[in-house]
Amino acid sequence: MSEVKRPWFSGHRRVALAAIGATALLVGGVAVGPALGDSAPTKFSAAEINKPTPMPDRIMLIPTTTPSTTQRVTWRAEAEPTWAQAQILEAPRALGEVAPAEGAVTTVHAANTSSVNTSLGYASTFHTAEFTGLKPNTRYTYRVGDGTNWSEWTDFTTAAGDLEPFSFIYYGDAQNYIDSAVPRVFRQAFADQPQAKMIVNAGDLIDSANSEEQWGQWHRADGFINAQVNNISVPGNHEYSGGQLSTFWRPQFVYPDNGPGNVDLKQTAYSVDYQGVRFIALDTNKQSNAELMAAQTAWLEGLLKDNPNKWTVVTFHHPVYSTTGTRNNPNVRNQWGPLFEKYGVDLVLQGHDHSYGRGNKVENSLSAQVHKGVTYVVSVSGGKMYELNGGVNWTGNGAEVRSSAQDVQLYQMIDVEANQIRFEARYANGEHHDGFVIRKNDQGKKTVVELKP
Repeated sequence: MSEVKRPWFSGHRRVALAAIGATALLVGGVAVGPALGDSAPTKFSAAEINKPTPMPDRIMLIPTTTPSTTQRVTWRAEAEPTWAQAQILEAPRALGEVAPAEGAVTTVHAANTSSVNTSLGYASTFHTAEFTGLKPNTRYTYRVGDGTNWSEWTDFTTAAGDLEPFSFIYYGDAQNYIDSAVPRVFRQAFADQPQAKMIVNAGDLIDSANSEEQWGQWHRADGFINAQVNNISVPGNHEYSGGQLSTFWRPQFVYPDNGPGNVDLKQTAYSVDYQGVRFIALDTNKQSNAELMAAQTAWLEGLLKDNPNKWTVVTFHHPVYSTTGTRNNPNVRNQWGPLFEKYGVDLVLQGHDHSYGRGNKVENSLSAQVHKGVTYVVSVSGGKMYELNGGVNWTGNGAEVRSSAQDVQLYQMIDVEANQIRFEARYANGEHHDGFVIRKNDQGKKTVVELKP
């Protein structure tokens, strides 16, 4: 990755540190420092850092259309398709010297294996297995491997069959400084929301669509978290290169194939119903393609019109109302915005603008603290920053900004309950930035009230 553009130290501070670094330190009267003639350490190559082995890595939970009884998992490993497998059992009190009861462990062979050629001189092979016949709202323990080389055991809990309280995390663009600035955001979010059942990424997870190095950095930034929390992600413009979706996308993000039906939208536009929330993922990279936009719009309206869930969350990359520069997405706003308002979508979670913005249509405003409509949010988790545009794309299109920020890295925690959703955005250091509460009765009437820190 490129170096940080903004120096952390003032000039005299850097000079002082350089002087210290250039002088051998005295410890107990003995000079300690580089020997004369020693060369500086060399940079460890990306190929060596990211090279796959038979040991599984990049393990990720992917939701299905029936998350209370099934669960997908993807991983990377040098393993032949005939050997790639996963094992699962109801979460025991102990493992190791305590062997599972006879018959408790179920082995599932990988249903799909895909190899992706990389620019680092090797192929990365991804495997997908699906656990079926699970019990709702039940904790399970699983591992993946080839029968000899196994990952560690990891736990997850299936969804409840109906609306039950749960939490999820939402991130805007990670994209840049993935190996340095992003990990602390992901880890602080999980520290604050350790029981999260879902993570929503609104696109631009990486900067270069087909970079094996950056995909490796993104997975390491999350550490073990993706292996125990379901992931809902949409592609941003940086998951595309030359108009083509990243070759890494579909092997890693094996989402339900329940979208509009066009092959170009497979696993980039999809939906998941989870404990009373309908999550809808859309692909705004197709906003200039009339055919694909029309297909998504018709599919979207069908999902909103016939929706048995109390809550609806929609996520995509390019915002309905842009927060930075002269950016503008009229096709997204004009085709989808009226549907969000007509059918009472609760949250629209977006990225792309490398800043924070949150607001609503002016016509839904009740006071400076309350509105009754759709809440639109733009956020950023990575270290690349853009300046705010004063909200001109909002006000010029009948909307208002209630909270905004630039030069910040953020994570958002969302708590879903029967009659309310609590939303809080925090900075990378854990401090509060913004928040609100959506309250909605069984007839669909709602108010959105500012959350005081």
